[in-house]
Amino acid sequence: MPYYIYKITPGPTDLLKTLEKIEQHESFKEAKQRARGLRAQMAETENSIIKVMFAESELQAEEQLMEKREQPILREWEK
Repeated sequence: MPYYIYKITPGPTDLLKTLEKIEQHESFKEAKQRARGLRAQMAETENSIIKVMFAESELQAEEQLMEKREQPILREWEK
């Protein structure tokens, strides 16, 4: 299964965000290195996020990125 690199730009609400597929790689190591390079090139004021997704298809990767996830509960020692 391939690794997809996406640029995620937040929209006006939490449910709306723009996904832009940048690249696709066969190994995690390649995808991770490329994502780090892309993050380093981004301007500090840019509001986008670069993420690597492991999925069977582009559609599945985008569905996973659009899922609403609950915030993790912080324990006292993690604060």
